[in-house]
Amino acid sequence: MKPDLSQVDPLGYNLATRTNLGDVVVRTAALFPDRVAVVDRGEEITYARLAETVDRLGHGLRSLGLEPGTPVALTMMNSWQMLATYYACARAGLVCMPTNFLLSADDQRWILDDARPAALVTDAAFRPLHEQLLPGLESVTAVVITDESDPEPVAGRDTRSWRGLVDQAPDGPVEVIVEDRDTVQCLYTSGTTSRPKGVLVSHAAVHTALLSNALAIRMSWGPNPPVMLVVLPMFHVTALNTLSMPVILMGGTVVLVGAAFDPALSLDAMEQQRATHTMMLPMMHQACVAEQQRRQRDLSSVTTAIYAMAPMPEELLEEVDRLYPQAEVILGSGQTEVVPATTMQWPEHRRTAAASWGPQAVSVLTKTMGPDGRVLGPGETGEIVYRAPNVCSGYWNNPGANAEAFAHGWFHSGDIGHLDEDAVIWFTDRLKDIIKSGGENVSSVAVEAVVLGAEGVAEASVVGVPHERWGEAVCAVVVADGSVPEAELEERVVAHAKQRLAGFQVPKSVVVVAELPKTATGKILKQQVREVVR
Repeated sequence: MKPDLSQVDPLGYNLATRTNLGDVVVRTAALFPDRVAVVDRGEEITYARLAETVDRLGHGLRSLGLEPGTPVALTMMNSWQMLATYYACARAGLVCMPTNFLLSADDQRWILDDARPAALVTDAAFRPLHEQLLPGLESVTAVVITDESDPEPVAGRDTRSWRGLVDQAPDGPVEVIVEDRDTVQCLYTSGTTSRPKGVLVSHAAVHTALLSNALAIRMSWGPNPPVMLVVLPMFHVTALNTLSMPVILMGGTVVLVGAAFDPALSLDAMEQQRATHTMMLPMMHQACVAEQQRRQRDLSSVTTAIYAMAPMPEELLEEVDRLYPQAEVILGSGQTEVVPATTMQWPEHRRTAAASWGPQAVSVLTKTMGPDGRVLGPGETGEIVYRAPNVCSGYWNNPGANAEAFAHGWFHSGDIGHLDEDAVIWFTDRLKDIIKSGGENVSSVAVEAVVLGAEGVAEASVVGVPHERWGEAVCAVVVADGSVPEAELEERVVAHAKQRLAGFQVPKSVVVVAELPKTATGKILKQQVREVVR
């Protein structure tokens, strides 16, 4: 059954019924206009101000000649202006495309050439970068600078002031038809093994994930709003969709403390703003533990402390427990293509299934699948696959990747693992990182967990290297912590592994490096690690 809408204005019907990420701010501002939405390095932005800015900027972007569905690139540090720009794009039916400014200039140029954005919103600090990237990129016709009042042209483009675009725009809401499954964002994957892929995600998918995340980490609606310290970069799906936007949905406060992570500033902000939630990489939590030992803060307001991207040793977990005495410290996991969190531990899993990913999120159905497309049962190891309304719409300009990702009616994660009898997910390895040695499949993750426990090892990455006899040999690439002479480290690592692993899993070689290559969110770039040892 379908309604007869022949006598209904299409725009009016769309406005009355749609799912649009930009409308989130308007709804929250209607209820909590004077509540603080964002604290940006001490500056407080109320919901009323944020909502007004979003609509004005939406009008301003439309005045540049941008039509619905047009991508707008964002090269910006974490800021309230970045959030406002995202929501303005959503209200205006544009596609927001935050870019990772920590990538090489070559990768950034490739992304811009692939996505062909019509406009670029950026901070003045990135002017030299864009003077280098934009020549020859004809799609970008307009540049908007956030922190210059009368900017000079960038690479010969029509260049406007962000503030001026807002101030000169008309009052009133931006009202254009935007469908629930229209693309709201394009985030490029980190490209750990090849060129990044543009992940297209709809308004409905992100909105579903926001509700799911708010439930998962117990955000309160009404008189006790969440206060989230965000230290990860907002060009990444975690800081943007998993952390910041659920807070805005729930009428809470996002706390930003600067362009680069600083443990002292982070702890000070949590104490001053009475933060209830935060999420950090294990190395960030470790730095906060050390800083707290240097100078104590009252962090009793924190109720949820999440870690992700890498495992956290039990000793560090216990230190983080002491750092946040009232908090549940839990692991969250996911990927850009299935707007995270896709899985999240429950508090009890810290004791009963600490090495697991926890169960699926409320919006997600998770299974494992064999190479033949057969859905596997509990305890059977296969590729982890998903069905969910927060699965991406697909990859931009990449039909082959789409065919692989959506084979057999499921989204294929590229992760290997199994579900136990309680539907808790146990991750084995990335499909492409499994080491095939002498006819055995070796989980690099399992070996890394053991190597990290060896005396003298600060960080570790395990990869396969070509071997005449075994096909691939297990190689551990480690960063030393200085407690053991480097000349003895290989022998110690191998001896430690022999006591805890099967013979085919033990590293055949150990390479000591000064640092491991990582993405902006701390994910180890294994392809670059392989290049070091091959």
